Amino acid sequence: MNTELIGIIATFLLTLVIAIPLGKYLAKVFAGEKVWTDFLKPLETGIYKLSGINIKEQMNWKQQLKALLTINILWLFYGFFVLIFQNKLPFNPDGNPGMTPDLAFNTVISFVANCNLQHYSGESGVSYLTQQYVLMFLQFVSAATGIAAAVVLFKAFRDKTTTELGNFWEFFVKSITRLLLPLSFVMALILTFNGTPASYEGKDKFISLQGDTVNVSRGPAAQMIAIKHLGTNGGGYFGANSAHPFENPSYFTNMVEMIAQTIIPLAMIIAFGYFIRRKKLAWTIFGVMTIGLFMLLLPTLSSELGGNPALAKMGIAQTTGAMEGKEVRFGPAATAYWSTLTTVISTGSVNGMHDSTMPLTGLWQLLAMMINSFYGGCGVGLLNYFIYLIVAVFISGLMVGRTPEFLGHKVEAREIKIAAIITLLSPFLILAGTAIASYIFTNHGNAAWAVQPKSWLNNPGFHGFSEMLYEMTSSNANNGSGFEGLGDNNIFWNLSTGIVIFLGRFLPIIGPVAIAGLLGAKKFIPESAGTLKTDTKTFALMTFAVIIVLNALSYFPALALGPLAEYFTMLK
Repeated sequence: MNTELIGIIATFLLTLVIAIPLGKYLAKVFAGEKVWTDFLKPLETGIYKLSGINIKEQMNWKQQLKALLTINILWLFYGFFVLIFQNKLPFNPDGNPGMTPDLAFNTVISFVANCNLQHYSGESGVSYLTQQYVLMFLQFVSAATGIAAAVVLFKAFRDKTTTELGNFWEFFVKSITRLLLPLSFVMALILTFNGTPASYEGKDKFISLQGDTVNVSRGPAAQMIAIKHLGTNGGGYFGANSAHPFENPSYFTNMVEMIAQTIIPLAMIIAFGYFIRRKKLAWTIFGVMTIGLFMLLLPTLSSELGGNPALAKMGIAQTTGAMEGKEVRFGPAATAYWSTLTTVISTGSVNGMHDSTMPLTGLWQLLAMMINSFYGGCGVGLLNYFIYLIVAVFISGLMVGRTPEFLGHKVEAREIKIAAIITLLSPFLILAGTAIASYIFTNHGNAAWAVQPKSWLNNPGFHGFSEMLYEMTSSNANNGSGFEGLGDNNIFWNLSTGIVIFLGRFLPIIGPVAIAGLLGAKKFIPESAGTLKTDTKTFALMTFAVIIVLNALSYFPALALGPLAEYFTMLK
């Protein structure tokens, strides 16, 4: 057990060792300073010329969002039609069929939105062509979209007063060429040399220990697994995700994949401080997020290592903890750490089955996704945190009787209205979606649908409610993990979660970018003795309190009906 805990500590420290210099590097890249990857400039220039992009053209926040939304809508149409007709396209040695329109709708929105919720089973649901030229492609560009949006926020606060926020296309392209592609190449090599397939051959056959002939899918898995973690995407090449021995062959690859999904969200926080020349503010934000991470991780570890109380009542020894749904290669401690990281960072990949974790672990997984700002996804984690920060600035200003200010810019009614709308958006999408699903399941279970609502849940009762709550929460948080006791590949879940994913992705990007653009255009007010400083421990505590209070008020009743009720039932 001590060895497993040491493994967690070592993984986190290695993540910091990589993320801090990476953050400094990213600040220089997006500020246009000299870095060692400048040899890639000719490649980027070629991309700009081919695409007709003038990177010297400065954009305001509205133009930034117009470019971001336009290209993402284009990818939606491209991916949708490839998914439907994949059975008629090449690179399909296993003969996988085309997707139904509702499943293709859900899948393409999910991957465009960096959510990667999968209502299909990885290797049997899509062809090699689709895996690489739709899903893996979208994993690169969706991550780059979030990073580019965050850099727009950086630009708004670097200069004292400005409406010129750089060029979205430059930030977008550099996110891929200077960050995602090089790191993915290195990680794919590591995975390949440690047993992950990276070929284009069809299924292989082997004889199992029982004497059965088993067909095992292969394909270009290492490439996709690299970007699925570095881009905080999370969609698995195989249906079992990183619990599959080909996706995650050993404890070493398990550490590599945990580090990979964490380094860019951490690096973006460091980059923010260096970019706007306020390093203390960045470390303050990092401190709040890290405290939040450990407040979710420690009770998760306690829950999983403590074992299942139902088994304990039967006199069954659980010296290694709760092993249901866990890979023996990793054990409950590494699985608990992964489950916390993947829900905190909105990656959504899994190395064990979340549906089998203890009820309180499910509670912390849900809460991590509901907060969705402790590190968060590539770029968007910082955008989500920014909304809480603006709310904290507003409340603090009211408490001391001053006009709220952030980094020398007055926070006024328009910015607070936007922040309030975005703050209320997540509870509305999650709770309204879960309420509708619960109503249909309870009152229209025998509806004459292709899949009757009464067949959705393998676990009716408190856990069944948690499964539906988790699905909506994961969709809104652009996480993609799931309680897989839910039968989700049907029209209701495909359409409803697709809509929640779309709104949960783009409105929380639009809101912070709009607020940053509006604030950046305002007259800069130099600091004075009465200025509310946002890089102090006191303000950090205030922000943390705002995060906890807002989420507790929004979600406690739903959590009480699901994981908390299940937990107390198990103690009977």
